[in-house]
Amino acid sequence: MYYDASALIKYFPYFLPAAWMTIKISVLGILLGLGLGLTAAFARISRRTVLNAPARAYVYVIRGTPLLLQLLFIYYGMRSVAGLDAVPSAVLALGIHNGAYIGEVFRGAIQSIAPGQMEAARSLGMSHCRAMFRIILPQALKRAVPSLGNQFIIALKDSSLASAITINELLLKAQQLASSNFMMMEMLTVAAFFYLFYTGVFTWLFARVEARLAVSART
Repeated sequence: MYYDASALIKYFPYFLPAAWMTIKISVLGILLGLGLGLTAAFARISRRTVLNAPARAYVYVIRGTPLLLQLLFIYYGMRSVAGLDAVPSAVLALGIHNGAYIGEVFRGAIQSIAPGQMEAARSLGMSHCRAMFRIILPQALKRAVPSLGNQFIIALKDSSLASAITINELLLKAQQLASSNFMMMEMLTVAAFFYLFYTGVFTWLFARVEARLAVSART
């Protein structure tokens, strides 16, 4: 069989709904992961065992098991318990998975800020919580942007695992079309185009954010 380049244009429109599904579950998963990650980061740096221990366990379990296993576990477990559909299950799995990694990114960024800044803020009468959100966290967020950008791109590519629970994202669409037209390489090429386009756009966006933050830091 030969490679039919004309099929790339012919079947391109068939991928558009799957491309939207891919970006939707990726963005929702990363937004959930940001919330969970920031919560986990604060719990990890807390001196209270009741907060620190569960956060450490959460990070250990999620980072120590593959995303596909977590996805299947949540999908089949939550469907039997709460009747959760495939898309919410995928978003939840991606959010929980990304949250563990984002939490470590935030934790490292927060702990990279000189302790003297917290001490100075407290000496001015600020509470620990106010000093964290007014002084420490804004600086930590700037330092975390490059790693967060990388994690977003990883989450985008990890969304392809949602095909395992029959979500009609790019990879599953490529497999479905190839099963009918017998053009596996051509369909995978179209799917690859969308992934490369998405990663290129997000890489550019995060580069702009980094540049803007670098300028604001110098002024």
